[in-house]
Amino acid sequence: MRLARFENSGPGLGVVSTGADSGVDLLWDVTPALDALPSYRYPLPGVDPLIANFSAISDRIRTLLPSAPVIPLSDVTLLAPVANPGKIVAAPVNYQKHLDEVRGDEGLHHQNQINTIQKAGLFLKATSALAGAGEGIALRKLDRRNDHEIELAFVIGRTARSVSAGDALDYVAGYAIGLDISIRGTEERSLRKSADSYAVLGPWLTTADEVGSPDDLELRLSVNGELRQCARTSQLTLKVAELVEFASSFFTLHPGDVFFTGTPEGIQPVGPGMMIFIPAEQKHRLRALTPLFYFEFQAPNRFKTHILEGTEDDLRWIRKEGGSDWMQT
Repeated sequence: MRLARFENSGPGLGVVSTGADSGVDLLWDVTPALDALPSYRYPLPGVDPLIANFSAISDRIRTLLPSAPVIPLSDVTLLAPVANPGKIVAAPVNYQKHLDEVRGDEGLHHQNQINTIQKAGLFLKATSALAGAGEGIALRKLDRRNDHEIELAFVIGRTARSVSAGDALDYVAGYAIGLDISIRGTEERSLRKSADSYAVLGPWLTTADEVGSPDDLELRLSVNGELRQCARTSQLTLKVAELVEFASSFFTLHPGDVFFTGTPEGIQPVGPGMMIFIPAEQKHRLRALTPLFYFEFQAPNRFKTHILEGTEDDLRWIRKEGGSDWMQT
C-alpha cells in the first residue's frame, strides 16, 4: 500500500495506485478512514496516531477503497506521510564514498573531525524540519552553502527497545524517499540540518510488505539535468536493520519515528532557480516508492514541487516568458 497525506481543500488521507485505464498513478481519497483513530486527551501520546493504529486504519481503508473518490496527483499538495513523528533519527556518513568526499573537501568538513558512523553514532533532526514533497523548502543562510542529500527513509511501526538486527525489519512500517538539506559550517549537524523544511519526506509511505528487502534499492538525484547522486542501498555501511539495532540500544523507538539512512557521494550546493529531479527506478521496487518528481528552488524562500509521469529523459523544460513556472514540451 502507498499511503499519502495530502491537502485539497482540507487535509486528507489517500492511497496511491496505478489507474487501470490510464496507467498513471492516481490518488484514492480514503480520508474517512481517519475516523477509526482513537480520541486522545492531554497529555498526548508520544507516537504518531496514524502509524500506531495502522492495522485498524488499514481495515477501514480496504472497506472504503471500492467507492473512494479518485483524484489526480496534480490536484493535491502532498504532505509528509507521517504528521507527528516523535523524533527524526539520521545516519551521518553512512556510505564509504560519501565519508571519503567529506573528509577530502574543507567546504564540507570545515575543520570538524569526521568519524566513521560507528564512532560518530546517530544524530537527531528537529521534527519541525519535516516537510512533504508538495509543501516546499524555504532556503536559509543563503550566504552559506546549502547541499542536497538524497536518502532512503523509513518509519518505525511499533515500539522497539534493544531490538536485534535479525528482528529489526519487523518493526518497520514502511519506506519513503528522504531529501535532507544541509547548511555547511562549523556547528553541530543537528543544528545545521534542522532548519524548517530541511527534512523532506515522501511523496508517500510505501508499506514494508510492498517494498520487501530494503537492502538493494537504487537512489538517483539530478539537478538541472545533471546526474549528481546515484547509489544503491547495498552500499550502506549500516543498513536498515543495523540502524534499528544501533538506535534502539540507546533509546526507545516509537511508532511514527522517522529514520534518514544517510546520503551517498555526489552532494553539491542548491540555490534559487535550481531544479532537483528524483526519478523512479522503473524496473525495481523503488518504483513503488516514488514517481518522477522534482523540486524547483526559488529565491529567497519560495519552492515548488511537481509530480510527473514518465522518465527524466522523456521531459524537456522551458521557462514561460516573463513567468516563474516550468512547463513540459
